[in-house]
Amino acid sequence: MTSTAPSPSPESSPVATARTGRLRAVVTRTDAALDRLRPRWTTRAVVANLVAQIGIVVTGGAVRLTGSGLGCSTWPYCEPGRFTPEFHSEMGIHSLIEFGNRTLTGVLVVVALAVALLAGRNFSRSRDYRLWAWAPLVGVVVQAVIGGITVLVDLHPAVVGSHFLLSMILVAVSAWVLVRTREGDGPVTPVVDPRVRTVARALVLVGALMLVLGVVVTGAGPHSGDDEVGYRFAVDPYAMARVHALSVWAFVGTLLVVLALLVRARRAEVAAPSYDRADGAAQPARGVAPVPAPEATTSVARPLRSGLVLLGVTLAQGLVGYVQLFTGLPIALVNLHMLGAAVLTAALALFLGTLRHRAA
Repeated sequence: MTSTAPSPSPESSPVATARTGRLRAVVTRTDAALDRLRPRWTTRAVVANLVAQIGIVVTGGAVRLTGSGLGCSTWPYCEPGRFTPEFHSEMGIHSLIEFGNRTLTGVLVVVALAVALLAGRNFSRSRDYRLWAWAPLVGVVVQAVIGGITVLVDLHPAVVGSHFLLSMILVAVSAWVLVRTREGDGPVTPVVDPRVRTVARALVLVGALMLVLGVVVTGAGPHSGDDEVGYRFAVDPYAMARVHALSVWAFVGTLLVVLALLVRARRAEVAAPSYDRADGAAQPARGVAPVPAPEATTSVARPLRSGLVLLGVTLAQGLVGYVQLFTGLPIALVNLHMLGAAVLTAALALFLGTLRHRAA
């Protein structure tokens, strides 16, 4: 009776072991190279990603507003069997605009990949931070798929609207990655009192509602994305525009409440009575319990400045919205309004980041 020795598994074979060793060596060398690049390039890559996420909103808006949404007839190809438009004497500009936007999506993938490698593989930072750093890359891939679906369903406004809302989510996430890059991974220390944090949460909810209503208004308006395809939401666009305007004013009102609370806290912060000692150090006035001078990281001055910037962006965005409505929705103003929505989203996320502090 004979027995045969079991054949070695592929995982334990010398060839597989050598391949695993080479792969580990490549990963080790790559991580070492990234470690050298991180101090100089991580923040730059994160900022570039945020700018690119905002920029792709503008180019995507140009595709829709110029009627170039079906400039490429299919996806992932532009034309059947071709990734690029087919150049001929009768071709229009629509295919070039749509193909240009798809090309910029490729650039965005490269920038998001740089963020994932520089920040997402930085094992000196927390797992939470590394996960946030991978989110833009995953989102861009998902966004590319949804962009292809919009073509395949002939620019249905619900799909086009979700395409835009996902862009806003990616802008917010990218802004938050910038917030997390600039802070440490220590415990979260609130800079403001619970009332401000509560109203700030309401501000986020009103802001999200404002963006969704803006998408409905656009989906009911004249800019479908193609001159021959006119799928629209079956609602009165002017009635929806008024509802959208109400949400904008609700956002402004909520933001003003936040700013009023921050101004009050800042005045209390500045008015803390003190006198100067002979050595120049500040001490509380006589009869006042010692109160440590506020550190720059715990002062409400930074949230107040950021909130004022957000207010300025919001008012400018509202002005553009009213002007575009009363001038017949010209393409340039509508695209500027889309840019404003992206900038407002980023400003809101950055403002929320100033309401707390995380030490290294």
